[in-house]
Amino acid sequence: MQLAKLSLGALVLCLSLASGARGQQVPVVAAASDLQFALESVARQFTARSGARVELVFGSSGNLTRQIEDGAPFELFLSADESFVARLADRGLTRDRGVLYATGRVVIFAPRGSPLVVDERLDGLRDLLARGGVRRFAIANPEHAPYGRAAESALRAKGLWAGLQPVLVLGENITQAAQFATSGDAVGGILAYSLVLAPALRGRGSYALLPESLHPTLRQRMVLLTRAGAVAERFYQYLLGPEAQDTLRTFGFSASR
Repeated sequence: MQLAKLSLGALVLCLSLASGARGQQVPVVAAASDLQFALESVARQFTARSGARVELVFGSSGNLTRQIEDGAPFELFLSADESFVARLADRGLTRDRGVLYATGRVVIFAPRGSPLVVDERLDGLRDLLARGGVRRFAIANPEHAPYGRAAESALRAKGLWAGLQPVLVLGENITQAAQFATSGDAVGGILAYSLVLAPALRGRGSYALLPESLHPTLRQRMVLLTRAGAVAERFYQYLLGPEAQDTLRTFGFSASR
């Protein structure tokens, strides 16, 4: 009997310690790849102000959504397309239906030395394609990347989609598409505005901002997942505050509205 009491006491102590450890864990935030540089900057600001940290995981919104559905231990999800948040909310995997934190834009980009002349009407791309000068052209995969869908919409709107199909190289997400567009023999690509403004791509080529009329608005929504703890909740609120919103604007995002 005494041994049973001791074992029970030890079990209670172990559970208590485990609970405390879980409470101190750094929350994992899943975010669309277009946010990579902007969100890293915001997270640093958040840590400097609060002393709390978050761990950032980037990927295409579609792939991250599937990971959440499969039980990935994320506490906050920042999607590049609000439809993925709605999908998770409908399955009961979120606190609520989230909030819009920004809207994104796309650009046509050409690396240094490329024969592609960039312009918002995509005339330079049309002319180069007609001359057979497009070896490879990079976009994110439209099947699961919102920025890939925006690229496809813009190219279709300009009647370029069919002609580019044989030379398209698809990134798993918009960050990988940017890597393809700046390396190898690609003449360029359609990328997130936020990425070409980041130090990693700044000065590595030229770009032109595409009119929003060429593609559906990239309404970017975030949501707390059901496992979210106090730090994730604080980061969620911080993202809506003036300091974080100013940082997002410097990376080309429109403010939440």
